[in-house]
Amino acid sequence: MFKKLFIAVICAAVLVGAGTGLWVWRGLGSLSKPVTLVEPVLFDVPSGTAFNDVARQLHTRELVEDSLWVRIYGRLFPEQARIKAGEYEFTDGMSAEAMLAKMVAGDTKHWSVQFIEGWTFRDMRSALAATERLEKLTSEWSDAQIMEAVGAEGEHPEGRFFPDTYLFTSSESDLDLLRRSFRRMESVLAEEWESRAEGLPYNSAYEALIMASIVERETGAPHERDQVAGVFVRRLQKGMRLQTDPTVIYGMGDKYKGRIGSKDLRTHTPYNTYRISGLPPTPIALPGREAIHASLHPGSGKALYFVARGDGTHKFSNTLAEHQKAVRAFQLNRRSDYRSSPAPDKDENK
Repeated sequence: MFKKLFIAVICAAVLVGAGTGLWVWRGLGSLSKPVTLVEPVLFDVPSGTAFNDVARQLHTRELVEDSLWVRIYGRLFPEQARIKAGEYEFTDGMSAEAMLAKMVAGDTKHWSVQFIEGWTFRDMRSALAATERLEKLTSEWSDAQIMEAVGAEGEHPEGRFFPDTYLFTSSESDLDLLRRSFRRMESVLAEEWESRAEGLPYNSAYEALIMASIVERETGAPHERDQVAGVFVRRLQKGMRLQTDPTVIYGMGDKYKGRIGSKDLRTHTPYNTYRISGLPPTPIALPGREAIHASLHPGSGKALYFVARGDGTHKFSNTLAEHQKAVRAFQLNRRSDYRSSPAPDKDENK
């Protein structure tokens, strides 16, 4: 009798154990099933959040059927419970296991902001102010405060930041991006300066940066950058004034309303290269690597002048007489579809 009772108890324990195991196996199995999402879900994990709180939040957001299985999963696989703070994006078809793995890896959602070649520092600051998901620390700061914060106290900000697309997470600030952009420009300029051509009329890498900003603003046609740089370099070497409109426009500041008059060309500002000799005191825009490279590797030739054709490219001339003839052809008799930058590539919108 005792023997039969003992066997019955053992069988019952085995059945309970098997049932419990099957229950746990099915429960944990639910974490590997794909989740249907109509659109991506942003899931925020604040710093210091406990794993059990994340499990409950996953259930509240209807990303898992029951937070119990997430908590059990974390107990059985503790390495999968070491999630990192940040904002994560979960997409249709992901499983709860995949979501947890994403948080363990710290694969946070990245946003982006773009700084365009030819922009001014003011344009750059406006872009940062309008960028969502980015903490704004510098909105009320002066330019001088920003330069101090990036490690360039007392220096002018124009042209000192590298134009590019920068990725960031929701835990980063505008100052983080400014520091990144500043360091990138420092690095690119140093690399290009190191491999510069010989005989250039620059006393420093900063002067090359000033020239690069002018080249950047003067042409939107990439294949002309070295030619434009060549004209300006030769003018400097001959002691000729640069006489370039973008510097005049920059010196006009808010007074510029889309046109330059003869009075503007006669008005003396530190940036009016029709009135001053040499380079202006600072860059006038954000130059890209290509413009920096062109300024340090100017094209050869004898051209000392150029004028816009009206299709985004320029006509280069060796003599003043040739230049005046080109001005009459392309400026005094402007084509109806005149444009200062090249037409967009037809394939770009496909």
